[in-house]
Amino acid sequence: MWLIDQLVEQQIRAAQEKGELSNLPGEGAPLQLEDESGVPPELRTAYRLLKNSGFLPPELEMRREAVQLNDLLQHLDPDDHQVSELNKRLTLLEMKLQQAGMSTDFLRGEYGGPVRHRLLQEK
Repeated sequence: MWLIDQLVEQQIRAAQEKGELSNLPGEGAPLQLEDESGVPPELRTAYRLLKNSGFLPPELEMRREAVQLNDLLQHLDPDDHQVSELNKRLTLLEMKLQQAGMSTDFLRGEYGGPVRHRLLQEK
């Protein structure tokens, strides 16, 4: 066993003896394990740390921004002067996501295509 493993085990045992690990939220419930099969094994720990800290990998950050832009565009008046610029940003993000191998189907609702087509024609 590595030195770091031994130190961690000592810390855990000490916390258990003090009762610091008793009556925690979720105690006795099954663990909610996430599917990390799409993440290379050597990056899983780093991705988990980033996720738990509120950060996302660049591809998912772009996806989140694309969803926000898409929602904003759906709520803006088509005559608004910002629509053209936001549409360009969304198109660029969509291309970057596709280059990263991610599907952009999440941007298409039942009316997503016709609305976007109309907005692009009017400008």
